[in-house]
Amino acid sequence: MDFLRPASWEEALAAKAEHPTAVPIAGGTDVMVEINFDHRRPEYLLDLNRIGELSEWEVGQESVRLGASVPYSSIMEHLRAELPGLALASHTVASPQIRNRGGVGGNLGTASPAGDAHPALLAADCEVEAESVRGTRLIPIDAFYTGVKRNALEPDELIRAVHIRKADGPQQYSKVGTRNAMVIAVCAFGIALHPETRTVRTGIGSAAPTPVRAEAAEAFLNAALEEGGFWENGKIITPAIAKQFAALASGACNPIDDVRGTAKYRRHAVGIMARRTLGWTWEQYRGAGRTLEGAA
Repeated sequence: MDFLRPASWEEALAAKAEHPTAVPIAGGTDVMVEINFDHRRPEYLLDLNRIGELSEWEVGQESVRLGASVPYSSIMEHLRAELPGLALASHTVASPQIRNRGGVGGNLGTASPAGDAHPALLAADCEVEAESVRGTRLIPIDAFYTGVKRNALEPDELIRAVHIRKADGPQQYSKVGTRNAMVIAVCAFGIALHPETRTVRTGIGSAAPTPVRAEAAEAFLNAALEEGGFWENGKIITPAIAKQFAALASGACNPIDDVRGTAKYRRHAVGIMARRTLGWTWEQYRGAGRTLEGAA
C-alpha cells in the first residue's frame, strides 16, 4: 500500500487523477476500520490532512459551505444555529475522540447507509461540491447516493465541501442504537421544517440500501399542513395526521435483518421516530410564534 501526501488541494487533485483508485483519508474513522479488519486493502491511500482549507467553513446568506474535513465537534460548537439537525446528528457520532477527527466528507465518501450525517443532510437539503483536474460540479444530495456504499463521484473526483441550506425552521434528529455511544445506527431519522417554502423534508438512515427520504410522507404532510392552514394558524398537528405521516415514513424503508436489528423492528422504529420528531419540531415552530408572514 503506497501513501500519497499532497501539500495542497491542487496536488491532491493531480494525485487523484494519476491514481483514480486512491482512497482519500482525512479523519480516517471509516477507512482505518476497514483496513484494520482487512475488509479493504487499497493500492494507494491519499492523505488530505495537510490541506487546511478542507477544515474551514463559511456562513453565507442562504447556506453554509462546510469543508469536507470540518470535524463533527466544530459543527456542534460553532454551527448549531445554522445547521441544528446536523449538529444533533454530530452529537450521536461515536466518541469525543472520533468527533474531533471525523467529518461529513468522510461520511459522504463512504456512503454507508448507516452514516450518521446522511439523514440530517437529506432533510436540510444540500449539494456536494466535487472537484477534479477537469473542473468543479455541485451534486444535489438527492442524486448523490447511487447504491450500497456507492456514490455519484467520478473516479478522479474528490469532495471539497458541502453546501448546506441554513435552517429557516426547526430541525430534529433521532437515532436508535444497541447502546448509547460508540455504536452504528440500527436506524436513524432526520426532519427539517422549511417555513419559507412551507415544506418538510426528511432523511432515513440504516433502513434501506442507501440513505433515503420519506418522499410519500413528505408529500402527505406538506398537503395536510397546507390544506389545514397549519403554517399560518400554528395549530397542533392532529394525531391522525401524525399517525399517517409515521406510517408513510415507515413504508419508505427497505431494510434488512442483521446483527443490529430486524427489518420489522427498523420499520417500526422509523415510524416511531418520525412521529416523535414531527411533534418536537412542530412544537418548536409553534413555540417560536412562527407564521407565514413572520417567516417571510
